Amino acid sequence: MSEGLQPGRLPEQNLRTTEVDLGGLVGVLATHLYSTPLVALRELVQNAHDSHTRRDLEDPGNLADPGDPAGVIRVRADQARRTVSIEDAGAGLTEPEIHAYLATVGTGYTRLLRDLTGNQQLIGAFGLGFLSAFSVADEVTVTTTSHREPTLGHRYRSRGGEQYSVEQVPARPAPGTVVELLLKAEHAGLADEYALREVLGRYCVLLPVPVHVGDDERPVNSVPVPWREEVTGDQVTGDQYAARMRFAAAFGRHFEPLATLPVTPVEGVTDAVGLLWVQDGGSYGSTDNRDLAVYLRGMLLAEDARDLLPPWAGFIGGVIESDRLTPTASREDLQRDEHYRALQRALSDAVVEGLYEIARLDPAAWRRILTRHGQELLGAALVDDRLFTLLADDVPVPTSQGELTAGALRAAGEGALHVALGAGGGFEEMLYRAMQVPIARGDRYAVLPFLRRYAALRGCRLVELGSESGNRELFRDPERPLPEQEFAWLSGALTDLGEQLVPARFDPPGLPLVLVPDREAELKARIENDRADARIPSAALRLARAFTARTDGTVKARLYLNLAAPAVQQLLTAYRTGHTGSATAAGLLRSLKVIMAAAAGSAAGDLAAALGGVGTAVAALTAAVPEGPSAPDGLTDEQDGTHNR
Repeated sequence: MSEGLQPGRLPEQNLRTTEVDLGGLVGVLATHLYSTPLVALRELVQNAHDSHTRRDLEDPGNLADPGDPAGVIRVRADQARRTVSIEDAGAGLTEPEIHAYLATVGTGYTRLLRDLTGNQQLIGAFGLGFLSAFSVADEVTVTTTSHREPTLGHRYRSRGGEQYSVEQVPARPAPGTVVELLLKAEHAGLADEYALREVLGRYCVLLPVPVHVGDDERPVNSVPVPWREEVTGDQVTGDQYAARMRFAAAFGRHFEPLATLPVTPVEGVTDAVGLLWVQDGGSYGSTDNRDLAVYLRGMLLAEDARDLLPPWAGFIGGVIESDRLTPTASREDLQRDEHYRALQRALSDAVVEGLYEIARLDPAAWRRILTRHGQELLGAALVDDRLFTLLADDVPVPTSQGELTAGALRAAGEGALHVALGAGGGFEEMLYRAMQVPIARGDRYAVLPFLRRYAALRGCRLVELGSESGNRELFRDPERPLPEQEFAWLSGALTDLGEQLVPARFDPPGLPLVLVPDREAELKARIENDRADARIPSAALRLARAFTARTDGTVKARLYLNLAAPAVQQLLTAYRTGHTGSATAAGLLRSLKVIMAAAAGSAAGDLAAALGGVGTAVAALTAAVPEGPSAPDGLTDEQDGTHNR
């Protein structure tokens, strides 16, 4: 530290005043503070609302009744003149107030009044909103009459916001203000009443002061707000539920609602109120269709506040309002402070508790939710114990026989859950299809971890097809090991490069063989791909490579040969007796393997050659059938294996 310089103090002899380029500052604030020029409409309507509230506070009893045409905000468009005007019947401004608040950046009377009165209906906070008008307008004109001076009128006029003029004009018929925007050429499209209805219908839907466009008798914020009208009670009435659904249907931007979930204040945690709903939009896995709008004191603050909803709730939409959230200066986003985090937790609870209520009170809606969002709910159940308890026996799991609950899957598997680790199951699926046992799709989002947790909860077996333990469940050891010579002959006759022959016993006995890909070898091949480094995060890549280090990848599949199958027994009998047709029969089984692999979506040889091999084998075997009743080489029909084939 320099000698003589005290912490927190500057040397007085060198102090200077910071220069401000007002034109540059106005340009930045007006043009770059907001993400869209449409925000100008929101800010000006918000100012009009605050003017109404201010007059009610300062001059109670004299504000026009809300049902009176004067007690409204009216927005008009004139395409010919390229103008938009916002008119209110609020407090108006005196000339000193125009200079102090309208023409002074960063000074807002609304904020001061809210601090003085504690009135939370006042929206403004930063004294910057009026500047947004210059982002869409070449010229802004404000004609106003204050309720304090009802016989005087004043007109403010500015181009660009850097310089302005104020002149006295005849008083308006009643206190209030008209803000007129002469739109820039590139924003001329705003001078359209249809466009204004679309924008203001979103921004102003929760404002208590009616907002009309043009000469419309019906305000854009005419949709009843359920949580403001409902009488708190233990049971929601049919009319209340219907009102909630109408609000959700009117407000939902992308999907129709399936059911609604109320948001109520949590004492000591959050003041937020509102309505969430389950969207009738198909979702899968990690699809994120979260759609949450946040209103602060009745005015839209954040149109896409999805991060307030739990990450697993990609099927939830909603509207909430709160006075405790802190906006950014642009009022288009929220500060991530303690109130924000408290609301995140409260909304997560609201979704879970709402789903419980739907399951309990509206089974038909619950079934529709499970059908639409089952895949996403599988993942949700893994991150919240309450949801797992709710969903464990209800949520559908994709299987080879369609979507089944875990309980139905367990019953069909005679007490065990069967899940394929690969994408399609290959021969394992074909095997279980023959046994009429459904297999869960373990490659789908969250299926495998969900079933693992379910099996642990219910105390049942989980057979993971494609894993070593799962294969042991399926393919039992043979009663007697194959002699070395027979094993070598069968390996050469039936397997291709990268396949390993495994003698076994399995059901059904009519299935002679099953080819099971080695899932670890498949994973190793994928992560050793030259492009894996670019696709997979380095930490995940290291873990995956550590997992596959135990396999060298040379065995890409195992061919389980069913020694309990009559066809295999006859083939071995023919080989042992030296029957000339044994090689042909083995070739037929090899072709069958390739054809089955192709049907299962696996690559196990040349399909065209396999199909040709079937024809060759049939021709060879039928040519070996004698014309007389006796079998060749002194074999019985059973030994020869050609009878009735």
